[in-house]
Amino acid sequence: MNIKVAWIGKTKEPAIQSLTDEYLKRIARYGEIEGLAVKDEAAVLALARAERGANQRRGGGKQRHRLVLLDSRGKQFSSAELAAFLEREQVHAVPLLVAIGGSDGFTEEARRQAALTLSLGKMTLPHELARVVVLEQIYRAFTILKKHPYHLGH
Repeated sequence: MNIKVAWIGKTKEPAIQSLTDEYLKRIARYGEIEGLAVKDEAAVLALARAERGANQRRGGGKQRHRLVLLDSRGKQFSSAELAAFLEREQVHAVPLLVAIGGSDGFTEEARRQAALTLSLGKMTLPHELARVVVLEQIYRAFTILKKHPYHLGH
């Protein structure tokens, strides 16, 4: 599985960067993962368009990155539901671009372009902390799929 996780803005807290790096390393055991800091929403949408174009040039016209936005107005998944979603995407071999917005979230235009909009819940989280939570949940989803005890032990 190929996943890119993009976030808007530079990382200010060393602890956030450390956790980001740790979860990216853990996820890499299960598939290709890349973390990217981008300038703004326009850069996220440009990245999504560029990814689609790159896949089409490789001859995989049907294959393109599926844009998944994190937004408070999105659908809420349990950890098991996220695992099932990733498993479906794995079966279809559709690369994912998971984008975490800045403090203002995403515009309606961005949400229209997304294949899926996810919410981490009703509580408001700082966007840097949301990044760590989503990375941990992606890692947890893979451990659920591989029947690793991490999910049940935490």
